[in-house]
Amino acid sequence: MRPFTDSETMTTILNDVHSQLNATAVAHVVRPASLAELQAVIRRAPAEGAHISVAGGRHAMGGQQFSAGSLHIDMTGLDRMLNADAVRGLLQMEAGAQWPEIIAASQAMTRADGTQWGIRQKQTGVDAVTLGGSISANAHGRGLLMQPLGEDIEDLTLVTARGEVLLCSRYQHAELFSLAIGGYGLFGVIYAATLRLSPRRQVQRIVDIVDLDDAMHAVYRRAEEGCLYGDFQFAIDPQDDGFLRRGVFACYKPSTDSEAAPDATADLPPDSWLTLLKLAHEDKQAAFRLYAQHYLKTDGNRYWSDTMQLSTYIPNYADFLESSRGADAGDRMKETLVIGEHYVPRDQLLNFMQQARDVFRALGTEVIYGTIRAILRDTTAFLPWAKDDYACVIFNVRTPHDAPGMRNTADTFRALIDAATRLGGSFFLTYHRYASAAQVEACYPQFRTWLQLKRRYDPDELFLSAWYRHYRDAFAAGDGGAA
Repeated sequence: MRPFTDSETMTTILNDVHSQLNATAVAHVVRPASLAELQAVIRRAPAEGAHISVAGGRHAMGGQQFSAGSLHIDMTGLDRMLNADAVRGLLQMEAGAQWPEIIAASQAMTRADGTQWGIRQKQTGVDAVTLGGSISANAHGRGLLMQPLGEDIEDLTLVTARGEVLLCSRYQHAELFSLAIGGYGLFGVIYAATLRLSPRRQVQRIVDIVDLDDAMHAVYRRAEEGCLYGDFQFAIDPQDDGFLRRGVFACYKPSTDSEAAPDATADLPPDSWLTLLKLAHEDKQAAFRLYAQHYLKTDGNRYWSDTMQLSTYIPNYADFLESSRGADAGDRMKETLVIGEHYVPRDQLLNFMQQARDVFRALGTEVIYGTIRAILRDTTAFLPWAKDDYACVIFNVRTPHDAPGMRNTADTFRALIDAATRLGGSFFLTYHRYASAAQVEACYPQFRTWLQLKRRYDPDELFLSAWYRHYRDAFAAGDGGAA
């Protein structure tokens, strides 16, 4: 771990991997390698007059993990397995561990009766995300009948703003436990967490091409049949009658054929993903046909329930797309994808998607990729995004990095938040800062109390982020306007 007093003062620029819209100059970056080093960093920061920001894989967006001028803690040096209870299926890992490491550690755990353990869920789309980051966002996966990740957490080891180490659970420091889960790194640094595992099993993929009006019925039907996981990838061409309506519904049911060897990976290989992404920008109907063909060909394939959740992610896909456009690529405006996630009661999904179609067509906003999943009401986090059993709708929106492009993305997501809110739904807080304070308060009525608890547990606001500062100030000003 480097000392604070190096030559990097205000010269280190950090950015998120996905949207690349949050370039932030931080004073120092430190990478602690032990709990003692992490405590030392947190205890020394106030004496240096420094605030702290925290990240691992740097995939979070909206400025959640960065703050200008902060001492930035890179958690990826803390990735060890600390304890494994093969009898109860509990795995304690340092919070800087990423999901492939967590899966490997769980697979090494075998009960006396031969049961091998595996994770229940992880966030989708990318694997190079830390356990602490996933907990801080209270991520969710493809589980058909699962709460967000907080349900899977037995306990947390948290380092507070005073540098104290607290073991937090539903029974010990329970309020702080609920605040840290889905707390976006603002209530302390998660040093370690104990995951509740489930038996590792083979699952078989079941693929249907369905219309959205049958999708939620299909979810319930597949869940009744015993399917554990599933999601719905919808068509993205606004000129198509099936736009945001027709899609690929893939579910995963425990396999009874234990003799068959499962396939190694459930996701597309990188080259195929790049081809699909290019088509999604240039020929959306062809992109959907290719995606549907791939999944239909894999109907009946078998996978392991844990490694099935691993994803292909192309962090340099934007550079690939630019290079594929030829000699004039250098004259084009840089662009990336920005994610928005919206929640509606399941019986309002069709209504929401119709309103979403109207928004995208009216504003001319391009959807490059989108999916619908199911979530159960969160009973763990103080500030739950899953306030009810919701349908989760995720949009990856093409966003040029100029003023008109970013304004269009902002207008799109504000309109989608309004649509979800009118239907009794909500949105995920930290993918962007486009939501107005009024929209946040409408969807998260306990947000002011949450801000007050932040000051109670961290009175000097040692832990900061650009996202937090934006909404703290907007609520203090009574600002109903947008970012």
